[in-house]
Amino acid sequence: EYLRVPDVKGKNYQEAAELLDKAGFDVVVHDSVYYDSLTPLVIIKQFPDPDATVKVNRTIYLTINRATAPLINMPNLVGMSFRNAELEMRAKGLKLGDTMYVPDIAKNAVKDQLIGTVSLKPGTPVAMGTSISLILGAGIGNEDISVPDLFGMPYSEALTLLESNGIILGVVLPDNDLTDTLAGFVYWQNPERINEERKINRIRTGQMMDIKLSVIKPERKIDSLLLAPEQAIKNDY
Repeated sequence: EYLRVPDVKGKNYQEAAELLDKAGFDVVVHDSVYYDSLTPLVIIKQFPDPDATVKVNRTIYLTINRATAPLINMPNLVGMSFRNAELEMRAKGLKLGDTMYVPDIAKNAVKDQLIGTVSLKPGTPVAMGTSISLILGAGIGNEDISVPDLFGMPYSEALTLLESNGIILGVVLPDNDLTDTLAGFVYWQNPERINEERKINRIRTGQMMDIKLSVIKPERKIDSLLLAPEQAIKNDY
């Protein structure tokens, strides 16, 4: 005796199982997948296919949509281009959330990955279908600004000043006797505020500045103030 296989795709598992059982088929859940756009426990696929002619008591294998999202390890997107990061997230079943830009020389490179406002470390378990926000580099700005004078500033103040001007903090070199960076004072910077021609250097947003830190707040030598006219310094920065 042969029977025609009913179409149960799109039906809830309970409904599909009852329908197949009444039609004289055995039912086995062969596999499960996850689509957050579909109802949990809905039938995604069946084998044999609908309307196939099979013998009585034939087993119908079902693939259902999981009720809960599986956990995956968060990939490391930092350093990738936006395009590659987007492809990687799609392959892992993650969604693209908000994109935010910060000044950085590497345009459209991923600088950080977040859930909401919380930075997400690679390898952290996340549910498939989670929206991941990306912070991207905006590239170097078109307009240049005066190089800020960081000499004598505490590290935290120097960092705040750089961020407010869209300048990236590059290499930080603490002296050997400085054990806590936050307790350090800037005594050297690159690029410098004043160049050899006694003019104020210019820098663009997205570019980097390197600094050196000492445990004692440095005092500026009087001669260094003569490298540029006092009035020019006051007016330019």
